[in-house]
Amino acid sequence: MNGPEVLRIVDAIHRDKKIDEAIVFEGIEQAILSAARKHYGEDCAITVSIERKTGLVTALVDGEPVPEEELGILGRIAAQTAKQVMIQKIREAERDTLFDEYSERRTHLITGTVTRVDQSVTTVQFDKVEALLPRSEQIPGETHKVGDRVRAIVLEVRKQGTRIKVVLSRKHPDLVRRLFEVEIPEVTERIIEVRSLSREAGYRSKVAVSCFDNSIDPVGACVGVRGSRIKTIIEELDGERIDIVRWNDSLPVLIPNALQPAEVEDVIMCPMLGKVIVLVREDQLSLAIGKMGQNVRLASKLVGWDIDVMTREELDEQLDRSVQAFSQITQVTEDLAEALVSQGFFSFDDLSVIEPDHLQELSGLSAEECEEIVTRAEEESEREEQENKVRKAAERADRDAQGRGEKKPAPVTPPVAPAEAGVSPESAAPVESEGDGGQA
Repeated sequence: MNGPEVLRIVDAIHRDKKIDEAIVFEGIEQAILSAARKHYGEDCAITVSIERKTGLVTALVDGEPVPEEELGILGRIAAQTAKQVMIQKIREAERDTLFDEYSERRTHLITGTVTRVDQSVTTVQFDKVEALLPRSEQIPGETHKVGDRVRAIVLEVRKQGTRIKVVLSRKHPDLVRRLFEVEIPEVTERIIEVRSLSREAGYRSKVAVSCFDNSIDPVGACVGVRGSRIKTIIEELDGERIDIVRWNDSLPVLIPNALQPAEVEDVIMCPMLGKVIVLVREDQLSLAIGKMGQNVRLASKLVGWDIDVMTREELDEQLDRSVQAFSQITQVTEDLAEALVSQGFFSFDDLSVIEPDHLQELSGLSAEECEEIVTRAEEESEREEQENKVRKAAERADRDAQGRGEKKPAPVTPPVAPAEAGVSPESAAPVESEGDGGQA
């Protein structure tokens, strides 16, 4: 195995397999080293190196150079006996090349063909890779058949032996983003930008867009004439509803946009808690909250703030309840309770996480007094949480009993005190049974 021959082998593998030349040289060195150990024995100290420019092979056995004719023999032995070493090296190099290539394509859109469908995973062929689309990353309710074309994003890439494992997703919010980039030219050309996105796959997505050209309506451009553009994306997502709203850097403007189609009356910012109180009319309340809270939940993810939706009457009632509850703490005056409520602290759970310096700033109290307030709020929060657990457990037990057809136990009639001198049984006062108190 002379120098030019080695260089030809390296160049051929490099061009055919697109493997770095340094990795091929290392593979050939390992192959010759394996052959030399079989020829000279495992106990010998053997080193093999190849000059990268000339392809000249140099081998040392116990510090002594191997003669040229023996190197030729080793080369022939290497070609016969160390083939697996080269194959392993080539496969590892191919794996590393593919790993680097597809790692750069994370969250990017790919199109492939379904080759196999199992209960838990769908196999998709694209480019040189068989990728996996797990059931957990599929849109709820969708089905795939062998031969179907599938669009998904690359969710994860990891090495697995001499191969790579590519995991796809159709549930991830970035799938909607990538479809916008493909189907809407203005988004592709960066004239319109997708600023934020929230998604509950298979049901509904909210997309906030803005435009660098004031003469273009970003929402209208994304929807298209008679909904032609957005319809293509909706079909790709198996009928998922998509709300497109106009982005605004001002939260009091963005939040009403995010809660569309509901009409918002007022937005109250509570920066200490990172939440927003949104006031709506009674007839808009259910629309703003959405089915099972979906609309407000997606809007909250879209803007990055917690959103509480309520009517003005509900807010007034909440304010009164919170002021009354906070005033029960010895160190909290009515003025301080009102100040806390005005900042959005409505419950003991809210109050238990207040920053001490913020509480000092609001109250003017000492650090020790503020610590006592927070401690008391934590205790009250834990008590309320425990009461809620007991109540829910009782409700579940009641539902289970009704499901089994059992009758609810009849209320126990308090026993009547026995007749005494001058007192008839009818006029005797009832004795309260132990534990029969009023509801908390």
